[in-house]
Amino acid sequence: MKKVYPVVLTPADVGYVVFVPDLHINTEGTDVANAIEMARDAIGLWGICEEDMGRSIPSPSTLYPVCESNELVTLVDIDFNAYRRANDNRTIRKNLTIPSWLNDLAEKAGVNFSQVLQEGLKERLDVQNR
Repeated sequence: MKKVYPVVLTPADVGYVVFVPDLHINTEGTDVANAIEMARDAIGLWGICEEDMGRSIPSPSTLYPVCESNELVTLVDIDFNAYRRANDNRTIRKNLTIPSWLNDLAEKAGVNFSQVLQEGLKERLDVQNR
């Protein structure tokens, strides 16, 4: 689900304070590019938390929020589904079956079963850098 939200960037002593009027959230950035990146991250995190709590993500109410003369208004796009895929690091419990002799050897060697399974899955699926 893709949406575009207006954000208001207010100059600060260092960088910018960012306000997302439709969601009533704030963040900050060291420069304009960083402020927009931080806004996208704040919107994405806020949105997936809302979904996890069973609430819907509101659509932008306006693309032209009221701002002061020294403020900058820009638009930030967010793909909530892509954000969730990239940032959802919840752990999931899986049960598996291995031969008893292999379990004994692995336990004696102090093998971390979860780590070995994750490494094997990443190698098999060619996702080493996630």
